[in-house]
Amino acid sequence: MASMPETELDHLRPCSSLGDEKFVDSDDQPFLSRVVSDPLGKSDHQRRRRVAGKPMRPLRQQTFSRDIGHAAKETYLITRLSFKLLRYLGVGYRWITRLLGLVCYALLLMPGFLQVAYNYFFSSHVRRSIVYGDQPRNRLDLYFPTDTEEPKPVVIFVTGGAWIIGYKAWGSLLGFQLAERDIIVACLDYRNFPQGTISDMVNDVSQGISFVFNNIADYGGDPNRIYLMGQSAGAHISACALLELAMQEAAIGVDFSPKVSEIKAYFGLSGGYNLLNLVDHFHNRGLYRSIFLSIMEGKESLTEYSPEVKIQNPSFKTAVSLLPPIILFHGTSDCSIPSDASRTFVDALREVGAQAELVLYEGKTHTDLFLQDPLRGGKDALFDHLVAVIHADDKEALAKDAMAPPRRRLVPEILLKLARKISPF
Repeated sequence: MASMPETELDHLRPCSSLGDEKFVDSDDQPFLSRVVSDPLGKSDHQRRRRVAGKPMRPLRQQTFSRDIGHAAKETYLITRLSFKLLRYLGVGYRWITRLLGLVCYALLLMPGFLQVAYNYFFSSHVRRSIVYGDQPRNRLDLYFPTDTEEPKPVVIFVTGGAWIIGYKAWGSLLGFQLAERDIIVACLDYRNFPQGTISDMVNDVSQGISFVFNNIADYGGDPNRIYLMGQSAGAHISACALLELAMQEAAIGVDFSPKVSEIKAYFGLSGGYNLLNLVDHFHNRGLYRSIFLSIMEGKESLTEYSPEVKIQNPSFKTAVSLLPPIILFHGTSDCSIPSDASRTFVDALREVGAQAELVLYEGKTHTDLFLQDPLRGGKDALFDHLVAVIHADDKEALAKDAMAPPRRRLVPEILLKLARKISPF
């Protein structure tokens, strides 16, 4: 895909992000740098203004004004990208019916989405839009536990969205629920199509992983307990990034950072890892072949961005031993990405000597595991499995998990059942 002209990228570049704790008139500096250089969050320029006697607006008023301005600019960005995407999609009944299904699906789950959104914007345990790179949408959100006395394990989460509608806030429900179990969650944002193609997405996620490794200790995270997780398209992108980083570490050696060998485990949820087997399937479900190949930078790139194929290449042999334990989760009733996609990837991983495990959930769909079940509250097999792996070496944390109260229901059961029936995924 031809790259956009610089002027287009400038327009697509996000403005100062919501919740990044930047004052209205501070310089455009990453959050971490501002905190380290000025822990009170006040720039020299702001202090000079106060000394001069010019009244400062209250912080909440400044934040509200900034949020309104940012929301307006993001609305403009999304609208323009939507029209650009429509030019690619053209008129087709499959994607139009999927879009209508998505709207109805979201409306049915809105009671839960509104509660999560309120916490996302107003909770003191969330740091939104921390800058991790210099490309558009190189931002991440951090979700913190209430208890921050000791360094906490960290999950880097990459959201899905068919490589087109992914956004870091989609991981907020998982972020809040894991934070309740004393786990810090970093939800990465990355460029979507048509703002970027697959190589841009993999580069963004790789850079986000590097940022977390190098900086999470400053936010109370334990750099020796970092886990990587992706869902749907995010599972594919994060798996590509994992393999790319492993190859770089194998080539460069001990001086390479971040070290894939230091990732405690990789969790892939409802992902597709062999694109060659999925092109026709996606086409029949509304992600047309021409669009998908544009996202993946042409048919010739499908092998390069198929982790299942890539690990079988002899050139990857030296990197296999660096891979962390890999656990793939999938529902057997997933129509968006069949569970065989995870099954064959696990088989390929084991064949080359990697440590891999497959966990199948009978009758679960593409969205059951990530949305309906968490919104239902109570016991959740996938969530409990994740927490058990992360806390496996922490007896105190496991004891607290055993005493944790059931998760609260966010959506009535009747709405969850209706949403499941009309889900376009």
